Amino acid sequence: MYSYKTKGTCSKEIQFNVENGIITECKFVGGCPGNTVGVATLVKGMTVDEVISRLKGVDCAGKGTSCPDQLAKALEQYKESVA
Repeated sequence: MYSYKTKGTCSKEIQFNVENGIITECKFVGGCPGNTVGVATLVKGMTVDEVISRLKGVDCAGKGTSCPDQLAKALEQYKESVA
C-alpha cells in the first residue's frame, strides 16, 4: 500500500495500491466522506495516467487544490518512485 500525506485539503492522507499501472485500491483518510469514497471508488480499475489526466488541477473552493488533485499528485509521486 502506497501512502501520501495530502497538503491543503480536509483529507490528511491517501492510500492506494497499483498493479501493472492500474489502481486496485484507494482510500482517503479524512475529508468529506461522500466525495472521497466516491472518488476512491471511481478510480479503481483506471490506469494511473488516466486518473492523473482527469483529476490534476481540480480545485476545491479556491484552495488551489482538492482531494482529487491531491490524488493526482500522489500518483505522480508514485510514478517517479517506481521509474
